[in-house]
Amino acid sequence: MLKSWSYLRGYISAGGFVLCALALASCTSGGKQQTEQPGNQDEFAVLFDGVSLAGWRGDSALWRVEDGAIVGEITPDRKLERNSFIIWEGGRPADFELIAEYRLTGQGNSGFNYRSEELPDVPFALRGYQADIDAANTYTGQNYEERGRTILAFPGQQMHLPPVEGEIGDYAKGNVWTAGVETGSLGDRDSLKAHIKHEDWNELRIVAKGNRLQHYINGILMSEVVDDDEKNRKFEGLMGFQVHVGPPMKIAFRNIRLKNL
Repeated sequence: MLKSWSYLRGYISAGGFVLCALALASCTSGGKQQTEQPGNQDEFAVLFDGVSLAGWRGDSALWRVEDGAIVGEITPDRKLERNSFIIWEGGRPADFELIAEYRLTGQGNSGFNYRSEELPDVPFALRGYQADIDAANTYTGQNYEERGRTILAFPGQQMHLPPVEGEIGDYAKGNVWTAGVETGSLGDRDSLKAHIKHEDWNELRIVAKGNRLQHYINGILMSEVVDDDEKNRKFEGLMGFQVHVGPPMKIAFRNIRLKNL
């Protein structure tokens, strides 16, 4: 997520979501937590060999392989000026299911970007959808559009993004996409947070199919976006893991698997 750390504690209060009676037939309301397990594991391609960064491209000062995992780390003696990604070089997935295990230690923030574009003038920077991960597990699982429309769905929200006119800045207010319409609830933040292990391995699962984007943590659906914003949405693009500007942190990813849908 592209944000300042002084702002982290405050941006949740920036509401701005338009509440209306719109109900998408395929969305579930009422705050019931939804669980779903991945299908046949044999259908998934392995994206990380466990011993090298073959097939991945990032800043070697930030990323390495350690104990069978891709590790990104910010140390006290290295101040990061901008968010940096390690980018998968194997293609530009469109409809897909991705599963990866992650462990975040320290006080930082990370995430996984997909259907993204690489910025030509900023090294290892991506613009696009992101499954957010933070150390306090306040925002883990939400949908944040890095360098774009900002927060599309907080944890626990099912959101519809209608078409808009004008520029992104007309609707991205207080780090929230104010044109979004909440159509259902997946549970309150505390109940969702209880499913996430602190400084331990968790499973991230993303299902992107057409304009529907679902983020799961440990089998629990954390957020869902139906993106009908034709001007700003993306249907394919690059993927990559993030280290975020902020305090010292260490993020590790392993068992990274992808299935095209």
